[in-house]
Amino acid sequence: MSFTSSESTGHATVLAGPPASMRAAVALAPGGTELLSVREVPVPVRVGHEVLVRVIAAGVNPIDAKTRAGGGVAKALGAWPTVLGYDFSGVVVESPFGAFGLKPGDEVFGMSAFPRGGGTYAEYVSVPALSVAPKPKLLSHTDAAAIPLAALTAWGSVVEVAKAHEGQKMLIHAASGGVGHFAVQFAAYFGAEVTATCSTANVGWVRSLGARHVVDYTADRFESVVGEMDVVIDAVGDAQFSTATRSIDALRPGGLLVTLPSAGAPAVVEAAESRGRRATGYSVSPDAGTLGVISRLISSGDVKVSADCVFDLSRVAEAHALIETGHVRGKVVLQISDY
Repeated sequence: MSFTSSESTGHATVLAGPPASMRAAVALAPGGTELLSVREVPVPVRVGHEVLVRVIAAGVNPIDAKTRAGGGVAKALGAWPTVLGYDFSGVVVESPFGAFGLKPGDEVFGMSAFPRGGGTYAEYVSVPALSVAPKPKLLSHTDAAAIPLAALTAWGSVVEVAKAHEGQKMLIHAASGGVGHFAVQFAAYFGAEVTATCSTANVGWVRSLGARHVVDYTADRFESVVGEMDVVIDAVGDAQFSTATRSIDALRPGGLLVTLPSAGAPAVVEAAESRGRRATGYSVSPDAGTLGVISRLISSGDVKVSADCVFDLSRVAEAHALIETGHVRGKVVLQISDY
């Protein structure tokens, strides 16, 4: 991406003008974690309906690491270097107009428009107004930054696509991960009978989230021990989609498999349909309204968020290396600045 300098906007509501430059974790080129570097870059310009936010913390997602390596959404980037990141929690600096609902000084969280705009591994981000919501008051910025992409993905797949409801039997893979730990809680909240898969160390924790049955995938093949499921949510995202393909055997006739991420889903859909089952991919989109609903569930104590590891921005390469192991409980978060 090309970095442009900041300027004030005549009719924007401004708390305190942002500086000309900011610290950001920049991916210099597609490749390994050694290509991540903290640099001084220009602060983004807020335009139109966007909200300029001073970022306190940013979530790190598997899609970030895949994009840095040249996969993920790398093809949509205009050029390198780039600032990665979707999730953020921080403080409004500029809002679109005086009567706008979010004012300078308000604590907010949400998703950036990356890769169409700058990412959140930076001290400032300018995001569409419909992508940002008030931060849950009881949460720290590090916890709030762990929510948006993972929780919206879980909500979309479990609530909107699978229509979680009382009596439904739902199997959730990678239940201790970022998406998975939200998916278990949303499914249980809406009354589904949840069966979850995870490693030995996370069995008790996943059960505490609301899973009625937990399968330790290091000890058992899930398709051999679970009954016929109405829905399977596969958040493993392995390159060969082997978990998704195996999950077809765990579905009842007519049952639904939702595979995350959606790349490669057409082959899974074809395999499922050939055996009398259904399958679909799912892609998340920023949605402040749904974030507001999730925020209320968190504030009421019905849903919990896990920010397993918090790294300073200077340790972004370590954060990516951890994400790439595939063994994270909840989410990894970057501490961008002090509050």
